[in-house]
Amino acid sequence: MSIVEIEVKDLKAILGGGGKLIDVREVDEYTAGHIPSAINIPLSAISADFESFRSEADVYIVCRSGGRSMQACEFLVDRDIVNVVNVAGGTLAWQASGNEVNLGEQP
Repeated sequence: MSIVEIEVKDLKAILGGGGKLIDVREVDEYTAGHIPSAINIPLSAISADFESFRSEADVYIVCRSGGRSMQACEFLVDRDIVNVVNVAGGTLAWQASGNEVNLGEQP
């Protein structure tokens, strides 16, 4: 099964509608700047917490540039969690598009 991807230009509207966004970067990367409303679950912790990704709605996965989020999506799809969407370009693309990031631990 192929992984669905979304561009950051389309993500903003989805998040405005209440979409769920998971940032899979490590905690120090997340606190240095993340997309508003993103919840941090580091890639290294997903294997122990993958059931929290089960949802009826799509779950958007982001990292720095798209590589780790794709790994997370592949891991989850292999466990029959098929409603995951990779954010192409990641947080770097979000910032490059002129969008702001939140600092600290709060989504």
